[in-house]
Amino acid sequence: MIADGDLHIHSRYSKAVSTAMTIPNLTHHASFKGLMIVGTGDILNPQWERELIENAKRVEEGTYERNGVRFLLTAEVEDSRRVHHVLIFPSIETVHEMRERLRPYSNNIDTEGRPHLNLSAAETAELANDLDVLIGPAHAFTPWTSLYKEYKSLKDAYKNTKIHFLELGLSADSEMADMIKAHHRLTYLSNSDAHSPMAHRLGREFNRFKVEEVTFDEVRKAILKRGGRKIVLNAGLDPRLGKYHLTACSRCYTKYSLEEARALRWKCPKCGGRIKKGVHDRILELKDTDERPKDRPPYLRLAPLAEIIAMVIGKGVETKAVRLIWEHFLKEFGSEIRVLVDVPVESLARVHEEVAKAVWAYRRGKLIVIPGGGGKYGEIKLPEEVRAARIDELESLEVKFPENNYMPKQMSLMEFLRR
Repeated sequence: MIADGDLHIHSRYSKAVSTAMTIPNLTHHASFKGLMIVGTGDILNPQWERELIENAKRVEEGTYERNGVRFLLTAEVEDSRRVHHVLIFPSIETVHEMRERLRPYSNNIDTEGRPHLNLSAAETAELANDLDVLIGPAHAFTPWTSLYKEYKSLKDAYKNTKIHFLELGLSADSEMADMIKAHHRLTYLSNSDAHSPMAHRLGREFNRFKVEEVTFDEVRKAILKRGGRKIVLNAGLDPRLGKYHLTACSRCYTKYSLEEARALRWKCPKCGGRIKKGVHDRILELKDTDERPKDRPPYLRLAPLAEIIAMVIGKGVETKAVRLIWEHFLKEFGSEIRVLVDVPVESLARVHEEVAKAVWAYRRGKLIVIPGGGGKYGEIKLPEEVRAARIDELESLEVKFPENNYMPKQMSLMEFLRR
């Protein structure tokens, strides 16, 4: 069977997270999104563990369910150099044992959703391996709290300790990560790191698993590529839309080339803010291959449906006007993922023609993208040629892009659908 899953989120016990992040709300919005699997996030926090047990039933070791949505036991931890790691646990008993083993190395294991550890990356991974917990670097390329913010290689961080996956993060995709040869043996996870249950956050990045059933054991086999189980698709934001894709000032968001940033000693001459190195430039610094592993699944660039609607009607993502159109699409077609990927544009047009045009443009790679950087998300714009065209004229359009609308080489949505 095929199941879509988002394995990295946060609970309301982590800093800067919506109080609406509860198990019932996550279940509700995961169903709208089309997710069958959701990581609990923050399961090392005792209060969040209690909320899970009270609101979901255990169906297998390491697997809980509420109203058809399966929850796997996951957490994120921060090591002594402020590098973040994702953990996926085989059972609640393992969560308890990990919590006790970490207690001597953490002052906030019982209070914070994402605990800080006085352990190195290698020590954290060694402990995870001792307990058969899956581990990998979280949002590996972001300029804050990531592996490649601190280290130049996996071996530099983890020494010879085994890790099981690498999480791409919102500003990178599979092709970018594959520019580093050491990654080729690893499975990539594309997760949302959601701080809100809303559909433009939860599941904005997801993994499509080929499994026999939706359980921890099956997902583990898929991550480890065993028994024919595997990830067949990574889906997520166009990396250009990530907050840290290009090198830019973290205060005024002015973008700079890497050479300019170095010459300026990473201080913005316009506002005095700190210039943050972008994921795009960081990966080019680390690049050591043009090859790609033959078993790497495609990466599908998507945008949350609410963001596409907001762009079309010129309203905020969380406004009532956007929500009403979003709800109409879901009432007609069942889930957001179906609207974005599967439903013919002609059918979408019966709900809202302008939004249907924008979905077509996204599927065909015909949107204008203003890349993000410095902590500000990128933006998408619908070309005027697409706005002015009728639905039956779209396929014959030739869209002229501005010079700065660079397109990374990557499989398009339509190429994926034709596979």
